[in-house]
Amino acid sequence: MSVELLNETDVAVPERDLSALARYVLTRMRIHPAAELSVICVDAGAMSELHVRWMDEEGPTDVLSFPMDELRPGNPDEDPPEGLLGDVVLCPEVAAAQAASAGHSAEQEMRILLAHGILHLLGFDHAEPEEEAVMFGLQRSLVAGYLEGEQGEPS
Repeated sequence: MSVELLNETDVAVPERDLSALARYVLTRMRIHPAAELSVICVDAGAMSELHVRWMDEEGPTDVLSFPMDELRPGNPDEDPPEGLLGDVVLCPEVAAAQAASAGHSAEQEMRILLAHGILHLLGFDHAEPEEEAVMFGLQRSLVAGYLEGEQGEPS
């Protein structure tokens, strides 16, 4: 599994941790081992530009996902297809502000946002309450499993 992490900010980012989390999430979601994912950390100005360009919304956001080959979670009965998963763009500045509000570390917020972004790449959404419950539950389960060192199936 190829995970490329690029930090284009002056903020210290836990690159090894985030790369390991990404690999964990992709493995748990049964994505082909040859799949490729890029994670890019950008400052608030760059994120604001992306947010306006792609979402037509002002100001920086925490995470944006740009899918490539529209890969979906695999299942035990079939081999997953190879391909490019896409890009997840994180804004450490926004993550730090959200972490302070949520009462946990910026590193934990970045883990949550990365899992969230990967799930978006895999076709998950949270526009409807039912979708939100599924996506956020899976996101919590994946981050908790990573931190606990689990190797089983996501709940």
